[in-house]
Amino acid sequence: MQLARRIQQIPPSATLALNTKANQLKAQGVDVVNFGVGEPDFDTPSHIREAAIRAIQEGFTRYTPVGGILELKEAIAYRFHQDLGLAYTPAEIMVSCGGKHALYNLFMVIFEAGDEVIVPAPFWVSYPPMLMLAEAVPVIIPTRQENSFKLTAAELKERLTPKTRGIILNSPSNPTGAMYSQKELAALAEVVLKHNLTVISDDIYDKIRFDGAPFWNLAMLAPELKRRTFVLNGLSKTYAMTGWRIGYAAGPAQAIAAAIKLQSQSTSNPNSIAQKAGVAALLGPQDAVAAMLSEFAWRRDDIYRRLLDIPGLSTSKPEGAFYIFPNFSAYFEACQPAPGQTYSQYLAEYLLEEAQVAMVPGAEFGEDHCLRLSFATSRERIATGVGRIKEALAKLGE
Repeated sequence: MQLARRIQQIPPSATLALNTKANQLKAQGVDVVNFGVGEPDFDTPSHIREAAIRAIQEGFTRYTPVGGILELKEAIAYRFHQDLGLAYTPAEIMVSCGGKHALYNLFMVIFEAGDEVIVPAPFWVSYPPMLMLAEAVPVIIPTRQENSFKLTAAELKERLTPKTRGIILNSPSNPTGAMYSQKELAALAEVVLKHNLTVISDDIYDKIRFDGAPFWNLAMLAPELKRRTFVLNGLSKTYAMTGWRIGYAAGPAQAIAAAIKLQSQSTSNPNSIAQKAGVAALLGPQDAVAAMLSEFAWRRDDIYRRLLDIPGLSTSKPEGAFYIFPNFSAYFEACQPAPGQTYSQYLAEYLLEEAQVAMVPGAEFGEDHCLRLSFATSRERIATGVGRIKEALAKLGE
């Protein structure tokens, strides 16, 4: 059977493929330290689970409005206003089956075939494939490690063409943990406004920030920027609700309505029970979020210190999220990639086989010098895993 061209050009998820291989080794009895998949290792807070149980007991198990129940939309609007000072009506909010689903819906309704969309690298692995499925053209702009892998206004201006329609900004970043400051965003905003760009602001890690760093996105800077910005978020990372699959987007009502129309022809409504749990997450006590953040901060400091103790490695200290993205290129001379394999892919495979440590090659994020480690795992596993990496790198090329 001949498959459609659109799916043949799309690679499978690198993070999930790596996790599958790590799980296969685990099934064989191998002790694998998995720094691969970005998923909080905490349980969903109890009051959220209890809200889901109540929803089941009360029979809230039928179809809901396609774009989410009003109660959840109002809770989302409350959090936007309370946390970011952004005012949205329910008509400007869409609830989807996870943050990725919300992004995909928006890409499909706001970009035409041939539209160019700026994607700063390193980027989350799903941005380019989803844009390609929408027949848009991802324009990858490499950023620099010495600038914490953040896009500058000059770099943005240099890559603009008459076909440039939009830009994706992810802060805090997956995979680097970098955050844009208000000043850095203001510089980008001048270019956005001058060239009439649509902004996709992926804020999924906005609550996972370290050292008291303030959070900013472009929509917060000025009303004219809010009118051209779509803010993406969800419950997975902040509330340890990855399997509940609730994401959401806020932005201009006409586009949100179009995205909901698309959703009506694909998944229909998000899970009814998870939506009730989402209301409890957003409006209930936030102390569990603070506790998770405190633990992530400790792990961030620990893994950063341990990685810098490995000869030849360099890395920026993450300001948010739960990833670190060290540069391993000092070891590339000893690597022997197979035809078609990049250096980071070779090194990730070597470390999985030699050290039983799973990481994601930086090539999947558009930066082959690095590998991504998630520190959403226990303190003990961090110590064990980084120790194994150090030993395996010392053997490389022997």
